[in-house]
Amino acid sequence: MTHAEPAARAAATTLSSRLSDFATGLELAAVPEAVRSRAAHLMLDALGIALASTQWDFSRATLAGLRELAGPGGDTPVIGYGQDLPLRDAVIMNALLVHGLDFDDTHPAGVIHATTSVLPAALGLATRLRASGAQLLASYIVGMETATRLGAAAKGGFHQVGFHPTGLIGTFGCALAAARLMRLSPDIATDAQGIALSFASGSLEFLQDGAWTKRIHPGWAGAAGITAATLAKNGFVGTRAAYEGRFGLYRSHLGPLAELCDLSLASAGLGAEWEIERVAVKPVPACHFTHACADAASHLHADWRGAPVRRIVARVPAGAMKTVCEPIENKRRPANAYEAQFSVPYSVATGLRFGSFTLDALEPRAYEDAQTLALAALVDCEADPTADFPRYFGGEVIVELSDGRVLRHAEPVNRGAEGRPISGEDIVRKFIDNATRAVPRAHADHILNAVLDIERGDTAELAQLLGRPARTEKHA
Repeated sequence: MTHAEPAARAAATTLSSRLSDFATGLELAAVPEAVRSRAAHLMLDALGIALASTQWDFSRATLAGLRELAGPGGDTPVIGYGQDLPLRDAVIMNALLVHGLDFDDTHPAGVIHATTSVLPAALGLATRLRASGAQLLASYIVGMETATRLGAAAKGGFHQVGFHPTGLIGTFGCALAAARLMRLSPDIATDAQGIALSFASGSLEFLQDGAWTKRIHPGWAGAAGITAATLAKNGFVGTRAAYEGRFGLYRSHLGPLAELCDLSLASAGLGAEWEIERVAVKPVPACHFTHACADAASHLHADWRGAPVRRIVARVPAGAMKTVCEPIENKRRPANAYEAQFSVPYSVATGLRFGSFTLDALEPRAYEDAQTLALAALVDCEADPTADFPRYFGGEVIVELSDGRVLRHAEPVNRGAEGRPISGEDIVRKFIDNATRAVPRAHADHILNAVLDIERGDTAELAQLLGRPARTEKHA
């Protein structure tokens, strides 16, 4: 390649180049204080979930595999394990801890868990670079604002064709977060996105049998994003039209559905409107598509009082049906915790019986309980044509009792969504509840203070605080 050719390539304005300009040019002082505070609270929420996940078998199995691959040593702390791994392995592991219980936040329009890939990638790389807490926060905001918009541009299409946006789109958000931390030029950050196009992945096939693969998608996105940015920094050339090209992200992955995309959404409002304010924090440890029905059933618990049931109807958005309602027989009898988290029938049965859906519902004694399964067997799912999806993940539950009475409750706007936000105080309470499942309250408080004061803090110190070993219990 001649010297003239790179200049010609850089001159073309693409979506990649617009995102690069934003990512490399963002100044934290230009971000409103409310947005910076919300970002810190989202980080806190994710880290509390990561600590809770250390108590589950999936985290131990993953760490064992990564430890075998990495061999001895490493320079990046693993949350809650008192071990270090090489950077990319630690990012994979820490992202799995954030995402593993499906309790992490969601951006409804993008249908993406952006924090779960962006935060571990930014935290790991910032620790390696000895970046300040302010630099970590800025890179996290960059990754969140870009990944959520790239997801929203697909208008829910990725789920319809079997791709998981958290893994697929998360790769690009992580590449841009890494570019911000590495202080790459806009042109090199554009190359990083072009390289990331060949790394991005994430299949929804896990929905068929409760496989653990979804849990590792965000970490793979984080490691791939860091790899793409590092290769670009060292001169590796990436495609310039990663998104709108003939074989770019949307056309190659969505086929005919690409015609329904709106790529203008991927850069609209950058630096003026903040998608972080639209991120929904989860009040229920399950797929966000189940929350409204779980809450609706929980609302009916006091009126139901164990009366004989003839039939239960759960009305959900049509765009969520494949994920949480099909195949119906599998959803009525989840074989493991992961299947339970992606089941509207199980969520409804649990909410109706107990008045809430908590992490306790993921224990074998809960999803194997005969009474709960008997109720789940009575649940039929119907598409709700009035649902405002994907803006909201609404739901309605109708319980037809054997004595002829009908109980019903609708949650058209799920808790945590725009219009029904989970407050900062709610997030702190959720963090304490999750973190203290693994560490003493005093240690949880130290982490809480460090994260909420991250702008004035030190990334390496936070990483070491998070890396201290948690107590060990056994959950399947």
